[in-house]
Amino acid sequence: MNVYLYLLDTLADWEIGFITAEINSKRYFDKSIETPVLIKIGNTINSIKTMGGMEIYPDKCIDDIVFTDNDMLILPGGDTWMNEENKKIIKIVSEIINGKTIVAAICGATIALANNGLLNNRYHTSNSKEYLEMVCSQYKGSNYYIDKPVVVDNNLITATGLAPLEFAYEIFKKTNLMKENVLESWFQLYKTREPKYFYNLMEALK
Repeated sequence: MNVYLYLLDTLADWEIGFITAEINSKRYFDKSIETPVLIKIGNTINSIKTMGGMEIYPDKCIDDIVFTDNDMLILPGGDTWMNEENKKIIKIVSEIINGKTIVAAICGATIALANNGLLNNRYHTSNSKEYLEMVCSQYKGSNYYIDKPVVVDNNLITATGLAPLEFAYEIFKKTNLMKENVLESWFQLYKTREPKYFYNLMEALK
């Protein structure tokens, strides 16, 4: 399984922090399964600068990627999603979203999907239904909007920009990268900050 992370200028650092940290470290992943490779992709291999001012280089150009059924594409938030250079990845999403490749979009990325009509017939969430209706000319999916932090519809995961933890949780749940008891303890630890869940997590890892 490959996990592709799309990089764009103004990428919202915090929205993918849980995901990248756990995939890179693999510290809580199920050791009995093949763990994924995190591959950073962009329109070019030139660096981007995140909202936090971090410079990140893509590993590969999106022109060189062939997505398979076992892959995942993560689309982080950012202030530049409406820029011309992001149309290429949106076109790719339109080609793979009806297959089995998992597409996970958060915050500004959901707005880009909505603006291209890709949420019109799929249950989804975003930063607000009213905002999508106001700024996305191709959005006709109000009846499929669910006012929750994160929504999963088959191979599509969408999240509000205020739910990076829930976004990561649903990604790990969908991919079975953590055993169920490990994932639940991990999620509750960060959600509640209660020490008991740290001990539950350590016990679940044995």
